[in-house]
Amino acid sequence: MVFCAARGRVKIAKNKTKVDIICLFMILSIALSNISIKQRHIKDYISILNYRTWIAIAISAVVTYLVYAFNLDFNVDLTLLSIAIIFPLVFTIRGSFRRREKALEHLSAFRSNLKTVQAFLMSNNGLTEQEKNESVDILIEINESVLRHLGKTEYSLKDLDTITDKVFQFTLDKDATMAKGLRDKVFRFMRDVHRSIENLHSIHSHRTPISLKAYCKIFIYVFPLIYAPTIINTIGSESLSWVVYTVVILTEFILISLYNIQDHLEYPFDNVGTDDINLENFKITR
Repeated sequence: MVFCAARGRVKIAKNKTKVDIICLFMILSIALSNISIKQRHIKDYISILNYRTWIAIAISAVVTYLVYAFNLDFNVDLTLLSIAIIFPLVFTIRGSFRRREKALEHLSAFRSNLKTVQAFLMSNNGLTEQEKNESVDILIEINESVLRHLGKTEYSLKDLDTITDKVFQFTLDKDATMAKGLRDKVFRFMRDVHRSIENLHSIHSHRTPISLKAYCKIFIYVFPLIYAPTIINTIGSESLSWVVYTVVILTEFILISLYNIQDHLEYPFDNVGTDDINLENFKITR
C-alpha cells in the first residue's frame, strides 16, 4: 500500500512537472511574440527618421541658443504657422494618400484583368497545351515586367509596350484556332490591362506639386527663427531655458516627421516606407 501510494505521488509529480514545462513554453512563446511585435512597431516609428530630422533638430537647437545669446524676443501671431506650414503639409499628405489608394485600385484591376485573359485562353479547346502554356508565360512576363518597372526609377514604357504587344501577336498567330468572340473578349480585357498600366505609370512618374513641397520644407527649417523668440516672449526669458529648448525642438520634430511621412507616401512602390505597397501581392503566380 505504501509503495503504491509512493508510486502514485511520483507519477503525479511527473505530470505536474510536464504541465509546468508546457506552461513555461507557452509563457516564453507569448513573451517572444510580444517582443517581435514591439520590435516591429519600433521599426515603424524609426522609419520616419532621416537626415532631414537631424537637420531640423540641429537648426532648432542652434537658433534657440542664438536667440538666448542675443536676447531676442518678440510676439508673432502663430496663425502664420497654419498658413505657411500646416496647410501645405495637410494638402500634400492628403494628395499622397489618395495617390496610394488609386495605385491599389489600378494594381487590383491590372491583376484581375490578366487573370481573366488567362482564363479565356486556357478554356479555349482549339489551343494545344503548349500554346496555352505559351500564353500563360506571356501574361506572367507582362505582370512581372510592370511590377519591376514600378519598383525602379526608370520612366520609359518602351520595353513594356513591346511585351504587352505579344498578346496581340499571339492572337493573330492563332487566328485559325481562336473563335472571333474569344478574340474580342481577350482584346477587351487587354484594353483594361493597358489602361491600368498607363494609370500606374502616371502615378509612378508624376508626383504631388514639387514647388509646394519645396516651399513647405523651407518654411519648416525657417520656423524656429520665428517660434523660438515668440515662445521666450510668451513664457518669459527668466524661465527655465530647457523648457524653451524642449518646446521648440519637439515642435520642429513633429513638423519634419509629418513631412517625412508625406514623402514616404508619395513613393508607394519603392518599399522604403512602412505604408508602401507590397507589389508581391499582385503577382499572377502569388
